[in-house]
This record gives sequence, C-alpha cells and structure tokens, in this order.
Amino acid sequence: MSKVVYLRIADELRERIVSGQLAPGADVPTEAELSELWQTSRGPVRNALATLKAEGLVDTGRGRPARVARREPAQALDVNIPFTRWAESIGAVPGAVTQHISRRRSDASIAEEFGIAVGDAVVEVLRLRLLDGRPTMLERLVYTEEVGRVLFTHDLDRVSITELLADAGFLRGGVTHEIDAIAAEPLDGELLGVAEGSPILRLHRVSRDSEGRITEVSDDHYRSDIVRFTLATPDPQTRPAPGAPYLRGLTP
Repeated sequence: MSKVVYLRIADELRERIVSGQLAPGADVPTEAELSELWQTSRGPVRNALATLKAEGLVDTGRGRPARVARREPAQALDVNIPFTRWAESIGAVPGAVTQHISRRRSDASIAEEFGIAVGDAVVEVLRLRLLDGRPTMLERLVYTEEVGRVLFTHDLDRVSITELLADAGFLRGGVTHEIDAIAAEPLDGELLGVAEGSPILRLHRVSRDSEGRITEVSDDHYRSDIVRFTLATPDPQTRPAPGAPYLRGLTP
C-alpha cells in the first residue's frame, strides 16, 4: 500500500530541507499552495507540517507561514560538571526559572529508589534551564529532606544547586547516569516548547554521598534539537579501573 498523503508531503519537504533547497529561515510553501500541489485538503498538509515540527525541521506560528528551523551546532556537555558551569564554558548565558519547590511525603517508587520508608519526607524541585534565554532542559529533582531543606532559603534561579549543596557540606560521592530517549510529556511540551509526544532526551541521575547513601534522584529532560549526547572513549593511559563508571562527553 502506498504511503498516506501526509507522509509523502512530509518526505518531500524533508528532502528539500535536508538538501538545502529550502534554507534555514526560508518560508515553507503555504497550506493553500501545498494543498493545490498535492490535490488534497488542508488536513494532510497540517499533519505533514506537524510531523516536521516534531522533528525540529520547521517552526510554525499563528498567522504566518511555516519556516525552516535554524539549527545550531551541538556543543559538548560534560555531565560531571553543573549545567551552569558547562554553559559558561561554551560561552553561553545559563538561566533558570524555578517552577516549584516543595516538601512532600515519598510515595512507593521514590521510597524504593532512595531506600527509605514510604511516607518519609523528601524535597522536590522542578526547574527550567535556559541557554541564552532559550528553554533547553527541564529538571525534575528529588532530595532527601536533610539535603533538600537547604534549598528553601536560596533563590534557585540564581545558583547552581550542586555547588550550593557542596558549600553546605553535602558533597557528591558516586553518581550514576542513565541516558535514553523518551516521548515529551505535556509539561515538557508546555515549558520546553516542543510537541507533546515528540522525542526528547532524558538524563536520569542518582547521586550518593561519601558513605554511599542516595541523596538525590533526578530526571533531566533535554530538547533533542539543541542537545545531543555522545560517549567519549577514554585514553588507554587514563582508562578507569575495571568496573568504574566512565561517562564524559555528553552533547548539546
């Protein structure tokens, strides 16, 4: 069976964008023009444009034609340094907009991950991170109550939480990172400006103190059109001991 119309429209427009026939910032043909060209209604045309928008290839806005998205080169991200310091290292201006910070009782899933009892207090933070004013990453952070209580007396829009906690005596010991691709949730769509269900990158982090106790569990959701993760192979002369974690070059 041949492809449905909207997929064929999306394929042709994608080819024109990738080949450079439609340059970054150029207007995409209007819905009326595409409908006439493909002898179809506007429904399939809109579905095709929505597909390309979810892929990060076009930008759409009310009252204007779709335009080819301006794609910026990715920058190397080291997950072992705070987002704020990494942004500064690449010459970008880091920003943060805290959505909420709250103390709550742990549910079964949080309790299991931390190794605490259901109902024990934890502190939860939701914070949008920016690069040069552009929404880039949504942090979902959960801390044990002992650690998280430090955060209530500070403006989290203006500090690196990692450095703030270190100054308070809560130094990180071991950190485990897990990276995967997930579908954007409604909150991701609202705050990151992506289509719900479109692919985004998730960095799941579990941090321990020097005694091996879990103090932080976080999910960082990155826009996949801004951030890309790559794994660097260590120099054989500096390769970690067998079994030691090694994750250095993750990319925006």
